[in-house]
Amino acid sequence: MDSVTGSPVHVRRGERGVVLILAIIVLVAMSLAALALMRSVLTGNRVAGNLAFQQSATLSADQGIETAVAWLELQRSSAVLNANANISTSGSGTTTSSTGGYFAARNDPTGGQSWDAWWATLATTGINQLPQDAAGNTVYYVIHRLCAATGDPTNNNTGCQIGATSNLNAGGAKDSDPQVNGNPVQYYYRIIAHVTGARGTSSYVQAIVAM
Repeated sequence: MDSVTGSPVHVRRGERGVVLILAIIVLVAMSLAALALMRSVLTGNRVAGNLAFQQSATLSADQGIETAVAWLELQRSSAVLNANANISTSGSGTTTSSTGGYFAARNDPTGGQSWDAWWATLATTGINQLPQDAAGNTVYYVIHRLCAATGDPTNNNTGCQIGATSNLNAGGAKDSDPQVNGNPVQYYYRIIAHVTGARGTSSYVQAIVAM
Protein backbone atom coordinates (compact mmCIF):
# COMPACT_ATOMS: atom_id res chain seq x y z
CA MET A 1 0.00 0.00 0.00
CA ASP A 2 1.37 3.31 -1.01
CA SER A 3 1.54 5.99 1.66
CA VAL A 4 1.17 9.67 0.99
CA THR A 5 3.49 11.84 2.92
CA GLY A 6 2.61 15.56 3.13
CA SER A 7 5.35 18.07 2.89
CA PRO A 8 5.50 20.73 5.65
CA VAL A 9 4.10 24.17 4.87
CA HIS A 10 6.66 26.88 5.32
CA VAL A 11 5.65 30.53 5.87
CA ARG A 12 7.81 32.76 3.87
CA ARG A 13 9.90 35.28 5.71
CA GLY A 14 8.17 38.17 3.96
CA GLU A 15 4.77 37.12 5.29
CA ARG A 16 6.11 36.77 8.82
CA GLY A 17 7.52 40.27 8.59
CA VAL A 18 4.16 41.72 7.56
CA VAL A 19 2.41 39.99 10.47
CA LEU A 20 4.99 41.39 12.88
CA ILE A 21 4.53 44.92 11.55
CA LEU A 22 0.75 44.64 11.84
CA ALA A 23 1.07 43.36 15.41
CA ILE A 24 3.30 46.29 16.32
CA ILE A 25 0.85 48.77 14.76
CA VAL A 26 -2.05 47.25 16.71
CA LEU A 27 -0.01 47.33 19.93
CA VAL A 28 0.92 50.98 19.42
CA ALA A 29 -2.71 51.89 18.66
CA MET A 30 -3.91 50.13 21.82
CA SER A 31 -1.22 51.87 23.88
CA LEU A 32 -2.23 55.29 22.53
CA ALA A 33 -5.89 54.54 23.24
CA ALA A 34 -5.03 53.52 26.80
CA LEU A 35 -3.02 56.71 27.32
CA ALA A 36 -5.85 58.83 25.93
CA LEU A 37 -8.35 57.14 28.25
CA MET A 38 -6.08 57.63 31.25
CA ARG A 39 -5.58 61.28 30.39
CA SER A 40 -9.32 61.76 30.00
CA VAL A 41 -9.96 60.20 33.41
CA LEU A 42 -7.26 62.32 35.06
CA THR A 43 -8.63 65.49 33.45
CA GLY A 44 -12.14 64.63 34.58
CA ASN A 45 -10.96 64.02 38.14
CA ARG A 46 -9.03 67.29 38.12
CA VAL A 47 -12.04 69.26 36.89
CA ALA A 48 -14.30 67.60 39.47
CA GLY A 49 -11.78 68.34 42.20
CA ASN A 50 -11.46 71.99 41.17
CA LEU A 51 -15.24 72.39 41.12
CA ALA A 52 -15.46 70.85 44.59
CA PHE A 53 -12.84 73.26 45.95
CA GLN A 54 -14.60 76.19 44.27
CA GLN A 55 -17.95 75.18 45.76
CA SER A 56 -16.35 74.79 49.17
CA ALA A 57 -14.86 78.29 48.93
CA THR A 58 -18.20 79.78 47.93
CA LEU A 59 -19.92 78.11 50.88
CA SER A 60 -17.22 79.41 53.23
CA ALA A 61 -17.89 82.94 51.97
CA ASP A 62 -21.32 82.78 53.61
CA GLN A 63 -19.60 82.87 56.99
CA GLY A 64 -17.94 86.15 56.08
CA ILE A 65 -21.23 87.62 54.86
CA GLU A 66 -23.07 86.55 58.02
CA THR A 67 -20.31 87.90 60.26
CA ALA A 68 -20.42 91.25 58.48
CA VAL A 69 -24.21 91.46 58.77
CA ALA A 70 -24.00 90.67 62.49
CA TRP A 71 -21.50 93.51 62.95
CA LEU A 72 -23.73 95.94 61.07
CA GLU A 73 -26.66 94.95 63.26
CA LEU A 74 -24.61 95.71 66.37
CA GLN A 75 -23.67 99.17 65.08
CA ARG A 76 -27.08 99.99 63.65
CA SER A 77 -28.34 103.50 64.39
CA SER A 78 -24.98 104.47 65.86
CA ALA A 79 -22.46 107.03 64.71
CA VAL A 80 -19.87 104.27 64.20
CA LEU A 81 -21.22 103.65 60.70
CA ASN A 82 -20.67 107.28 59.70
CA ALA A 83 -16.88 106.88 59.50
CA ASN A 84 -14.35 104.22 58.59
CA ALA A 85 -14.08 101.68 61.38
CA ASN A 86 -11.93 98.81 62.57
CA ILE A 87 -14.25 95.81 62.69
CA SER A 88 -11.89 93.75 64.85
CA THR A 89 -12.47 96.08 67.81
CA SER A 90 -16.04 94.75 67.89
CA GLY A 91 -14.90 91.15 68.18
CA SER A 92 -15.60 90.07 64.60
CA GLY A 93 -12.37 88.49 63.46
CA THR A 94 -9.02 90.21 62.94
CA THR A 95 -8.03 92.88 60.47
CA THR A 96 -4.83 93.49 58.55
CA SER A 97 -4.99 97.18 59.43
CA SER A 98 -5.58 99.17 62.60
CA THR A 99 -8.39 101.06 60.87
CA GLY A 100 -9.96 98.67 58.44
CA GLY A 101 -12.79 96.39 57.53
CA TYR A 102 -15.57 98.97 57.27
CA PHE A 103 -15.68 101.97 54.96
CA ALA A 104 -18.37 104.63 55.20
CA ALA A 105 -17.97 105.54 51.52
CA ARG A 106 -17.98 103.20 48.55
CA ASN A 107 -14.86 102.15 46.74
CA ASP A 108 -15.29 100.53 43.33
CA PRO A 109 -12.87 98.94 40.84
CA THR A 110 -11.70 101.22 38.08
CA GLY A 111 -12.34 100.44 34.44
CA GLY A 112 -10.46 97.33 33.38
CA GLN A 113 -9.23 96.60 36.89
CA SER A 114 -9.48 92.96 37.92
CA TRP A 115 -11.01 91.81 41.19
CA ASP A 116 -7.63 90.58 42.42
CA ALA A 117 -5.94 93.89 41.61
CA TRP A 118 -8.72 95.86 43.28
CA TRP A 119 -8.65 93.63 46.34
CA ALA A 120 -4.91 94.17 46.65
CA THR A 121 -5.53 97.90 46.99
CA LEU A 122 -8.08 97.23 49.74
CA ALA A 123 -5.59 95.09 51.62
CA THR A 124 -3.34 98.11 52.03
CA THR A 125 -6.11 100.04 53.80
CA GLY A 126 -7.55 97.20 55.85
CA ILE A 127 -9.66 94.11 55.28
CA ASN A 128 -11.20 91.78 57.81
CA GLN A 129 -10.01 88.19 58.16
CA LEU A 130 -11.64 85.21 59.84
CA PRO A 131 -9.75 82.19 61.20
CA GLN A 132 -9.20 79.36 58.73
CA ASP A 133 -12.20 77.03 58.71
CA ALA A 134 -12.34 73.22 58.81
CA ALA A 135 -12.26 73.05 55.00
CA GLY A 136 -8.93 74.85 54.93
CA ASN A 137 -10.43 78.07 53.53
CA THR A 138 -9.55 81.54 54.76
CA VAL A 139 -12.29 84.17 54.51
CA TYR A 140 -11.61 87.88 54.13
CA TYR A 141 -14.35 90.46 53.95
CA VAL A 142 -14.93 94.16 53.73
CA ILE A 143 -18.00 96.37 54.11
CA HIS A 144 -18.71 99.50 52.08
CA ARG A 145 -21.56 101.83 52.87
CA LEU A 146 -23.00 102.83 49.51
CA CYS A 147 -22.43 106.53 49.99
CA ALA A 148 -20.38 109.02 48.03
CA ALA A 149 -18.75 110.39 51.19
CA THR A 150 -18.37 109.64 54.86
CA GLY A 151 -20.45 111.38 57.50
CA ASP A 152 -24.04 111.52 58.69
CA PRO A 153 -26.20 109.83 56.03
CA THR A 154 -29.04 112.28 56.67
CA ASN A 155 -26.77 114.97 55.25
CA ASN A 156 -27.39 115.28 51.53
CA ASN A 157 -23.68 115.84 50.94
CA THR A 158 -22.91 112.21 51.74
CA GLY A 159 -24.89 111.03 48.70
CA CYS A 160 -26.09 107.82 50.33
CA GLN A 161 -28.32 105.42 48.45
CA ILE A 162 -31.47 104.81 50.45
CA GLY A 163 -34.62 102.78 50.22
CA ALA A 164 -37.66 104.03 52.13
CA THR A 165 -39.95 101.26 53.38
CA SER A 166 -43.57 101.43 54.43
CA ASN A 167 -44.61 100.87 58.00
CA LEU A 168 -46.12 97.51 56.97
CA ASN A 169 -42.84 95.94 55.88
CA ALA A 170 -40.43 97.81 58.12
CA GLY A 171 -39.76 94.81 60.31
CA GLY A 172 -37.01 95.35 62.84
CA ALA A 173 -37.11 99.13 62.49
CA LYS A 174 -36.24 101.12 65.59
CA ASP A 175 -37.76 104.36 66.81
CA SER A 176 -34.35 105.99 66.51
CA ASP A 177 -34.02 105.09 62.81
CA PRO A 178 -34.15 108.00 60.32
CA GLN A 179 -37.59 108.69 58.91
CA VAL A 180 -38.82 109.92 55.54
CA ASN A 181 -42.47 110.93 55.50
CA GLY A 182 -42.98 108.82 58.59
CA ASN A 183 -41.38 105.73 57.03
CA PRO A 184 -38.08 104.22 58.21
CA VAL A 185 -35.16 104.75 55.85
CA GLN A 186 -32.82 101.91 55.01
CA TYR A 187 -29.26 102.53 53.90
CA TYR A 188 -27.44 100.11 51.65
CA TYR A 189 -24.23 98.32 52.52
CA ARG A 190 -22.14 96.16 50.22
CA ILE A 191 -20.33 93.18 51.70
CA ILE A 192 -17.61 91.50 49.67
CA ALA A 193 -16.14 88.22 50.87
CA HIS A 194 -12.95 86.85 49.35
CA VAL A 195 -12.06 83.23 50.04
CA THR A 196 -8.73 81.55 49.40
CA GLY A 197 -8.28 77.80 49.71
CA ALA A 198 -6.48 74.70 48.50
CA ARG A 199 -4.94 74.47 45.01
CA GLY A 200 -4.95 78.24 44.66
CA THR A 201 -8.74 78.42 44.91
CA SER A 202 -10.03 82.00 44.95
CA SER A 203 -13.67 83.05 45.14
CA TYR A 204 -15.44 86.38 45.51
CA VAL A 205 -19.00 86.69 46.82
CA GLN A 206 -20.89 89.97 47.06
CA ALA A 207 -24.05 90.80 48.98
CA ILE A 208 -26.06 94.00 49.33
CA VAL A 209 -27.94 94.51 52.59
CA ALA A 210 -30.26 97.29 53.67
CA MET A 211 -30.82 98.44 57.22
